[in-house]
Amino acid sequence: MASLVESGWQYLVTHFSDFQLACIGSFLLHESVFFLSGLPFIFLERQGFLSKYKIQTKNNTPAAQGKCITRLLLYHFCVNLPLMMASYPVFTAMGMRSSFPLPSWKEVSAQILFYFIIEDFVFYWGHRILHSKWLYKNVHSVHHEYATPFGLTSEYAHPAEILFLGFATIVGPALTGPHLITLWLWMVLRVLETVEAHCGYHFPWSLSNFLPLYGGADFHDYHHRLLYTKSGNYSSTFVYMDWIFGTDKGYRRLKSLKEKQ
Repeated sequence: MASLVESGWQYLVTHFSDFQLACIGSFLLHESVFFLSGLPFIFLERQGFLSKYKIQTKNNTPAAQGKCITRLLLYHFCVNLPLMMASYPVFTAMGMRSSFPLPSWKEVSAQILFYFIIEDFVFYWGHRILHSKWLYKNVHSVHHEYATPFGLTSEYAHPAEILFLGFATIVGPALTGPHLITLWLWMVLRVLETVEAHCGYHFPWSLSNFLPLYGGADFHDYHHRLLYTKSGNYSSTFVYMDWIFGTDKGYRRLKSLKEKQ
């Protein structure tokens, strides 16, 4: 497996520059993972497949889904891609590299764990601030246009929010100066997590059924259903920040009542 990864990486660094890999390569990887993981949930919702696992009975209209996809493509090409290109000098100055040797799996695992911890902390407070009255009305309400979320709505947001909460995702890598392959793995895991959290389905195989403190779709769907002043559940991947600060009490109470029925 290691030799296969090294061979593939050798091909990339031989045929493409660091800038091309870090910017264009990262963008193409993000788009591929995001849409390939998110589009199937539109199909499930339209066809009614696996509906018994759908958290809300309400469905989004094809027009609403189409609006989401159109806006996403606009934001990704006009905000995300320029941001990746603009941040390249910063990341290289802080130690990001694509050259050999590749990092060990121990190094990669330790850095990814650190990224999840720091992203959860920064995201929680940033998200909670976005639910203040002015910021919600003028910025965060765009994301909450979809009270019944589906996978692709995870990145449907005001451009200012993309920059604001995007900081939570990149602050960890910016601090450690990782190898590009570590950054790519982090991006893939983060995209898959946020798509799953917004997918609108809670399956028997959902990760939240097996991994303690993992939020998942049921946890975040509650956040989208309620009014902004009462929603809570501000966490990103793991829910310990909501538990520590008591912003998940409504969700826990509702879940307890459902379990007693």
